[in-house]
Amino acid sequence: MDGDGRSDDCDAGGEWIWVRRPQEAEAAAAAAGWPAEEARPLKVVFAAPARYFTDAAPIGNGRLGALVWGGVTSEKLQLNHDTLWTGGPGNYTNPQAPTVLSEVRSLVDKGLYPEATAVAYGLSGDETQSYQPLGDIDLAFGEHIKYTNYKRYLDLESATVNVTYSVGEVLYSREHFSSNPHQVIATKISANKPGAVSCTVSLATPLDHRIRVTDANEIIMEGSCPGEKPAGDDNASDHPPGMKFCAILYLLTSGANGQVQVLNDKMLKLDGADSAVLLLAAATSFEGPFVKPSESTLDPVTSAFTTLNMARSMSYAQLKAYHMDDYQSLFQRVSLQLSRGSNGVLGGSTLAHLPENISQDAEVSDCTVPMVDCSRLNELNNSEKPTVDRIISFRHDEDPSLVELLFQFGRYLLISCSRPGTQVSNLQGIWNNETNAPWGTAPHPNINLQMNYWPSLPCNLSECQDPLFDFIGSLSVNGAKTAKVNYGANGWVSHQVTDLWAKTSPDAGDPSWALWPMGGPWLATHLWEHYSFTMDREFLERTAYPLLEGSASFLLSWLIEGQDGYLETNPSTSPEHYFIAPDGMKASVSYSTTMDMSIIREVFSAVLLSADI
Repeated sequence: MDGDGRSDDCDAGGEWIWVRRPQEAEAAAAAAGWPAEEARPLKVVFAAPARYFTDAAPIGNGRLGALVWGGVTSEKLQLNHDTLWTGGPGNYTNPQAPTVLSEVRSLVDKGLYPEATAVAYGLSGDETQSYQPLGDIDLAFGEHIKYTNYKRYLDLESATVNVTYSVGEVLYSREHFSSNPHQVIATKISANKPGAVSCTVSLATPLDHRIRVTDANEIIMEGSCPGEKPAGDDNASDHPPGMKFCAILYLLTSGANGQVQVLNDKMLKLDGADSAVLLLAAATSFEGPFVKPSESTLDPVTSAFTTLNMARSMSYAQLKAYHMDDYQSLFQRVSLQLSRGSNGVLGGSTLAHLPENISQDAEVSDCTVPMVDCSRLNELNNSEKPTVDRIISFRHDEDPSLVELLFQFGRYLLISCSRPGTQVSNLQGIWNNETNAPWGTAPHPNINLQMNYWPSLPCNLSECQDPLFDFIGSLSVNGAKTAKVNYGANGWVSHQVTDLWAKTSPDAGDPSWALWPMGGPWLATHLWEHYSFTMDREFLERTAYPLLEGSASFLLSWLIEGQDGYLETNPSTSPEHYFIAPDGMKASVSYSTTMDMSIIREVFSAVLLSADI
């Protein structure tokens, strides 16, 4: 690909990929005499309201996220705040680790890998803390039982989720977005008939909380996270309080006849409005990864009201305009246009992974997929088809616009879950609906955290990496203590999983995944990649090099001379992998895995190259 972003390897079939700023793309295409590209709406389309968490449509501003279910008789927005975690700063050291480490190394040297694996459990630390759901906005539309013309879609170009449907002759619409400039989630409910908007509005959360409603149409929810991560089926409220939080939902109505009532001091009831706007502001008492929640000086109620007051001083149209300007300044940096290839994207093959009830020879119109009506699939254009249908039909019609959509959806998710000043993207971005979610929704530096940020540079979203670099800085502080106490090493270390509090010790559990001190070094390579891509010398000098040097110092301490005279890592694992030892037993601990040595080479090379700049 040349400097203009156009491939030099176009074949006779006219296949090309074009990645560049949209405005430049249009101008260059016109100058070159290429045919104009048909506008392709970037919408993730759903055929029905969500039935599961994974069916809901995500919105986010990096800090405040929501999943919009798009129900008709009842709507749910599941809310998240990026600093709402259990626990607090921990002691990420294990004074017994040096003794255990010596024993493990001795067993590895003797080739007793299963025995080394068993002893390596003694290198474990405490469990990682857990990311918590903030709660739900619940809307109830009691009379909206029979409806037609349902549509729900996520518009990637405006970062809005839209839901429309008809009840009789009335067309109802809802629009949702999460504003980064004003740090609120905004919802507009409207109808094409005056006085037709009626519903109840409430807040709920699985966390310990209290709710009150004010005469100013505000629902105020205050609460706290558990002071420790709940285990198994524990009730979150059974644990001592930890992080405090506050969410405030404000209802604004339009129309001369609209009335709002307070029900049971817990919810608002709206009757006969022309339209309604909901604004949700939220805050926590998080003051940094090294400050205990009990010692925080921040008042989340005051913070949430400050945010809300700034937002509600503007009209909905103004809030949306600021939101669009902010979001599109990032999203519109890149366009991707793909032509239909002469050989096909799949090279003549069919998709290998289809739903079990779809045969390889079935016509698309014969498909049976939950929640999807395939009867009209071939009648719809791509902007109207449910996205799941387009994925199914891709094996018959290799539509390049679907690839474009998925590419831009990835960019949308990164913009929505990671912005300057927010926390690092976690295992599910910022979206989670469980108090005891799988893997605690914690960032995993054994690949998942890195994967979240791989698109940032090639997809022209460099700023979205800022939270990652801030987080690496926090890890280096705690990681220096872990390196010194656990391993007698210099520099800083981080392992396979971490959390809001920058945990750096091995997690409690199986060494096949817990014992992996290459998490920090792998993250450090992102610092060098950022410099290599941007050539930002100030970033290299002030941020990247000190952290890279600290990581390299740890690696120099961690490497030991092996029996063959070469430097090796011992113990060493390949994350989440086992092997069969010579005695036929399963093991995960050995020495000098390829992954270890590859990452070490990258870090050392980056430090050497940096030193010469």
